[in-house]
Amino acid sequence: MKPMIKATVLTLLVLAAAIGLWFWSKTDPQKLDLVDRIAPGASEYQGKATVGIAYGPDERQKLDVYVPVDAAEKPYPVLLFFHGGAWRDGEREGYGFLGRAFASRGIVTVVADYRKAPKVRFPAFVEDTASAIAWVQKNIGQYRGDADRMYLMGHSAGAHIAMMAALDPQWLAAKNLDSTSIKGVIGLAGPYDFLPLTTDSSKIALGQWPDLDETQPINYARADAPPLLLLTGDTDTVVKPRNSKVLAARMAELGGTAKLKIYPKVDHADIIMAIARPFRSKAPVLSDSIAFIKGQ
Repeated sequence: MKPMIKATVLTLLVLAAAIGLWFWSKTDPQKLDLVDRIAPGASEYQGKATVGIAYGPDERQKLDVYVPVDAAEKPYPVLLFFHGGAWRDGEREGYGFLGRAFASRGIVTVVADYRKAPKVRFPAFVEDTASAIAWVQKNIGQYRGDADRMYLMGHSAGAHIAMMAALDPQWLAAKNLDSTSIKGVIGLAGPYDFLPLTTDSSKIALGQWPDLDETQPINYARADAPPLLLLTGDTDTVVKPRNSKVLAARMAELGGTAKLKIYPKVDHADIIMAIARPFRSKAPVLSDSIAFIKGQ
């Protein structure tokens, strides 16, 4: 009996080690997505995402669509999300927790990927943002989404490229669109005014551009821009809250609309983690975003 017990214990230990190694091999967003899936309580979202839809020819130009499952009489508002990762890292596959969270609350949610540095440099990822917006405008009706009620959201570098596409008219103009295509922009801990470039990632992604002022969203703030919701945490040392503060102030100075919320004891990772089920007590990011979308 004892050898059998030892063998069973050894097998369980090996299995636990294998599971542990598999889990830690995942990216941070993928880990967060898994934790969200297995969190106690009933799953919020009973639907199935349509994944890997191409909006351009590159392997990174793909997106996933999460559609609410209830039978609404009217098309749903649409949220188009861009992930962070310092313009060089990250993948849409880790953000199912965000797609499920918003879709379960009556919003067609699109999670888009984009090309990364060093393979491409600025403005390629902003061009991809505009391309994804154009895809949504043309196709989201097939997924019961209302193209006239499209909102952008991004975290960190994703907030930068979303804000650039919304504020600098040239990117949407290249797709025969303008910012009236966007009802609002939600920035999570976004870099909007960060010259001089101080990190290797920003220098690689943006530093070759001849006029660095043209890489900064704050320089395109304007009175007729879509309404902004700028969310940040007061303990964020990666993208400091100053970025959101100065953009909100510039928008107000110009007569635009920008609401600023600074969450106490929230850092750069916390603000995106707060959308996942196990971590919503960190900050009301989800409820604040839903209120912004449904209040426009």
